[in-house]
This record gives sequence, C-alpha cells and structure tokens, in this order.
Amino acid sequence: MSLYRNTIWFLKGMREYTKSGYETAAKQFVAEDLEVDVKGRSYMITGANSGIGKTAALAIARKGGTIHLVCRNKERAEEAQSEIKANSGNENILVHLLDMSDPKQIWEFVEKFKTEHKLNVLINNAGCMVNKRELTEDGLEKNFATNTLGTYILTTALLPALEKEEDPRVITVSSGGMLVQKLNVSDLQLETGTFDGTMAYAQNKRQQVILTEQWSKSNPNIHFSVMHPGWADTPAVRSSMPDFYEKMKNRLRTEEQGADTVVWLGISSSAKKHPSGLFFQDRKPVSTHLPFALTHSSAGDEEKFMESLKELSKKFAPSSGNL
Repeated sequence: MSLYRNTIWFLKGMREYTKSGYETAAKQFVAEDLEVDVKGRSYMITGANSGIGKTAALAIARKGGTIHLVCRNKERAEEAQSEIKANSGNENILVHLLDMSDPKQIWEFVEKFKTEHKLNVLINNAGCMVNKRELTEDGLEKNFATNTLGTYILTTALLPALEKEEDPRVITVSSGGMLVQKLNVSDLQLETGTFDGTMAYAQNKRQQVILTEQWSKSNPNIHFSVMHPGWADTPAVRSSMPDFYEKMKNRLRTEEQGADTVVWLGISSSAKKHPSGLFFQDRKPVSTHLPFALTHSSAGDEEKFMESLKELSKKFAPSSGNL
C-alpha cells in the first residue's frame, strides 16, 4: 500500500505541486482577492525568518498589517525584520524569540504575548524535518515536538486572544506529503520500528490536518484552514531534502508561489466564503486523501489523538494554562 500511495502521490505532485502546476492553477486566481488593506490587523507568523514564512510576512506587511515574527534565531530574525521593513515601508514588524520544540517556553511566551498584544491571525508555519530520531531536552521526538505538539500548544493557548478580535483566523502550513500517511495514534513519537525522517514529517503534517478539522468543530467563531504550499525552493527543502532538491530544482516553485495561498487565506474575504477546517492548495479546498489509499482515520482515533495532545500539553502548562 505504501508503494501505491507514494507512486500516486508523486505523479500528482509532478502535475500539481511544481512551478508549472502553480502557473496552471493561477490562471483561475482572482487578482482582486489580494487587493486589501489590513492596517490595524495583527498577524503572528512562526518560522518567519526565511522561506515561505518570511515571504508571507513581507506580502502581508505590504498590505499594512502588524507582523509578529516568531523565530528561534535572534540574528536571522532581526535580519528578516530589517529586510521586511525596508521592502514594505511598514515599521510595525516585531520579533519574538521562541523555540517551537520547547513546550514550556511556548506556554510562557503566550502568557506574556496576550498581556501586550492583540492577535487577529495566527499562521503556523514553523516546522522541521530531522532525519535521525532526536530527542529534545524534555525527551520529546524533535519532529513531533516542533510540528505537532508545538503547533497544538501555541494555537490552543492563543485561542482566547483570537476569540476577542474581529475576523480571527488560524492558518497552518502543512504539506501534500501528508497524503501518504494515515494517522498513527499508537506511536505518536515513533518509538518503535525503523525511523524515517521524511515519513515522520509526513505523519506530523497529517496530524496538522486533523488538528485543523478538530479545532474548527470546537471553535466556531474562528476560521481555521490548513494548506499545502506545493514543492517550493526554500532553505528548508534544500537542507532537509538535498536529493529531492537536486532532482527537482528546475521544477520547484518560487517562495512567492509557495506562500501565495498562505497570504490569500490570511487576508482575503474570499477565503472566508469557504467553511472552516478545510485543506487548501492553490486557493482551492482539496481532498485530504488520495483515492483508494486507505488513509482515513476513525472518529475514535482522532478523539484519542486530541486527548493525547491535551494530556501531554498539561505536563508543560502553567497552572493558569488554557486547554
């Protein structure tokens, strides 16, 4: 089954996820969708010092939004901040230092952020693909800690702040790679079997889709979406998937093409016409499963997954933590 899934997925990717796939899809885009002024609205973007996160931050800054760059590396974050200010003419670009693999730090960050800032839109973009099984200081598998638990805690902790504002949205940058994975609730941190970083990443990205679907059901006042940026030429792809990059570099999307749907979901009124909880690719909702791939999970498994994250999160939350 995994061979079938991978083959069908790669063929789909060659047709849809490449630069030419974007160019084909873009023929149907409505240019006016992005002709908006978002002055007065506040956007938090994780992993915003390079790649799709930085590109989305610049695009939204040009529309007048206040941008909160959430990054791990101070020097790179400040470089991105200066560049975005210079290229957008927008001075409302703030830097926050945060390691998304450190759950306790995330809780502490949100507690402080909520007392100082408002938030209209959260863009969960930070991610990692570690190709060997690595544990954080808390004993968490690194990919899971960053991509899944970190995203869960940041979003959950920020829900009360988002609820207070007009037109709140949460956008999570997933990956089409999740299509080859079925939710694995029995081994969230991949403690058994042979470790494969690419498949760990794909599993995390499947988890992000389920998180989005579940959040949309329990938080009707917030618009949730999750998206696939396509195969884009970013520093993360070059460092984490060097073989893939070498084979595909002439077909990869630009960072702007990869970030387009993130920006569209974050600022356009058209995005809000779609129901909350959907998976988007090139400004359109698309299926979260390949045909005949047997990747659907049961309601029971999804409930168990959410409960597992809730219980794990509690271990790191302050006593006043919102869960």
